[in-house]
Amino acid sequence: MNSVATRQEPDVLSFRQIIVIFSGLILAVMLAALDSTIVTPALPTIVGELGGFTHLSWVVTAYLLAQTIVTPIYGKLGDLYGRKIVLQVAIVLFLFGSVICGTSQTMNQLILFRWIQGLGGGGLMVTTQAVVGDIVSPRQRGRYQGIFGAVFGLASVAGPLIGGYFTKYWTWRWIFYINLPVGALALGVLAVTLPGRSQRVQHRIDVAGASLFAIVLSALILVADLGGTEYAWNSPLILGLLATIVIASGLFVIVEHFASEPVLPLRLFANSTFRMTTILSMVVGFALWGSVTYLPTYLQVVREYTPTSSGMQLLPIMGGMLTMSIISGQIISRTGRYKVFPISGMLLMSLGMYLISQMPADVGLVTASFYFLLLGLGMGMVMQVLVIAVQNAVPYRDLGVATSGAILFRLIGGSIGTAVLGTLFAAQLHHHLERLAPANDMLKESMARITPEALLKMPQATREIYLEAFVLAFSSIFLLSAVVATVGFLLAWLIPELPLKHSIAESARTHIGEEAGETFDMPHDPEAAPRQVNS
Repeated sequence: MNSVATRQEPDVLSFRQIIVIFSGLILAVMLAALDSTIVTPALPTIVGELGGFTHLSWVVTAYLLAQTIVTPIYGKLGDLYGRKIVLQVAIVLFLFGSVICGTSQTMNQLILFRWIQGLGGGGLMVTTQAVVGDIVSPRQRGRYQGIFGAVFGLASVAGPLIGGYFTKYWTWRWIFYINLPVGALALGVLAVTLPGRSQRVQHRIDVAGASLFAIVLSALILVADLGGTEYAWNSPLILGLLATIVIASGLFVIVEHFASEPVLPLRLFANSTFRMTTILSMVVGFALWGSVTYLPTYLQVVREYTPTSSGMQLLPIMGGMLTMSIISGQIISRTGRYKVFPISGMLLMSLGMYLISQMPADVGLVTASFYFLLLGLGMGMVMQVLVIAVQNAVPYRDLGVATSGAILFRLIGGSIGTAVLGTLFAAQLHHHLERLAPANDMLKESMARITPEALLKMPQATREIYLEAFVLAFSSIFLLSAVVATVGFLLAWLIPELPLKHSIAESARTHIGEEAGETFDMPHDPEAAPRQVNS
């Protein structure tokens, strides 16, 4: 018997043990997913209380920026020190950020505290999905990752509903305080059920690589957010940021090449599955954040829905994501085949977005719901399947960083997509207002800070002009999203379809001669299947 192989391969858990652990993971995922959308309906109220309208977008951007920066770092730390302690630290940091966000007295404080909250939120999504890779075989992983996709879809729509309710009936500060009981419950469940690593290992943290990676991502998101809007593309700030991206990227590649334990191993990019899934993840992030960000605004401005009722109208997206995430996960676990889902999903996403881009202002509820459903079904067929594909294709020691890579590039795509679509929307709205009402100074002055309430106070003729311009601008951003999704459909055909492994031990032994870094020792259970070892 090979003792090294026996020591490095994780135990096989019983179904009961997996379900108990999974319940805590779901709570952690719910925390991270909710906070991505729950703040949106409260933003007008927050601005009214704290001021700082010009910095409004940074309440969202600061959280997303911090989350994106730390995603690969959490993946590597989980590989080095074990998922349990890393996940616990992430939850505690997230809850601390939530508390101080709720106590904010100025807009600058809220932006800073949201950034701190994002530092914790970045560890929740990637570490929980990596834990599933530790305890479930690739062949059976689809059904569990499918549930994660359903939770994410539920939170994407429940966030605006809960945020709208707290803002209207309580106070916007409760959108942050509500995290405390859920987070405390998640900590309690994971503390009892999730095993910790039993051995101490000396590690070397890639501080230089992590720092350079953070600089590249920060500069990239700042360029996407500020370029062409608050600052001209040829302004010193934007040119300086672009130069920073180029220089820091070059240094990052050099540092990672020589690092003994790189934060994002360059060898992963030699894996064709990893390359294609990361590109496709960016496409999905672009499309996902575009729809979640702008559909509620469309429903509130054009259809005159309240923040809460606009969230209700997005239920078809949630239902489609939830249903198809579970169905696709079950089918993958039964058949071992996954490539058909990203292909079909990207096709449905592009079709749904194109149809949404063509919606008139008086579109019927049933018709709009059908378009939203198509979009949700497509998302449900893609998001978690990409994680399954990349986890199955890499050696076990790279499970955490590979998982974080798939999620990281989805966040990068979302950050860039939100910024690009925001710039396009503002430019198109200005263009159509100039064309429809060139002499209307009221619209020109109020364009950047229009709200549904202010729109209702406008004269009827002025309001009709604004609504027409708004619908045309809205159409342009979803038309661009449809084009991006179509590119994703073509790229999905290039994803290799590898046989899904039937056991975690098989995944750990796939790459002969490479260490399968054990993440934590699993508890023994008399009902569990016998441990698989090399003979």
